[in-house]
This record gives sequence, structure tokens and C-alpha cells, in this order.
Amino acid sequence: MVVLPDHLHAIWALPPGDADYPLRWALIKSAFSRSLPKTEFIRDSRLTKRERGIWQRRYWEHQIRTKPIYRRMWITCTLTR
Repeated sequence: MVVLPDHLHAIWALPPGDADYPLRWALIKSAFSRSLPKTEFIRDSRLTKRERGIWQRRYWEHQIRTKPIYRRMWITCTLTR
């Protein structure tokens, strides 16, 4: 996983028949957020939902189906450190 100032990249291998992206992202974001001091500005709308000001609310998942696409994604993740 690569965490950048405004987004992150990750490549996962999920168990067969399991595509619970929302739960995984929630757990990752929660654990990461708890490890950081609360120094960012947090809007009232986020405070009422107990959200930090470091994450965007949406995400995009992409299913990698071929080795060339996997290689391109791997290079993207490793070169953007």
C-alpha cells in the first residue's frame, strides 16, 4: 500500500467469492486515522458523522483481470512513493 498526501494506492488479493471493499476500506481508514494526531481542520458535517478531515468519502476500485494490467498497476504503486 502506498499512502500519499491526497490519496493512496493498494493492490489486494481478496478471497474467492468475497468482494467486501467497503468494510476493508473502513477498517484501513479507521486504523490509519487512529494512528495520527488530530491536527487537521474537521468540518461540522464530518464531526457529526465522526469522520476525520483526511479522507475523501468515496473511492474507486478496479478489478485487475490480466497480467499486463497487474504489472502496470504494480509499477504505478511502486513508482509513486
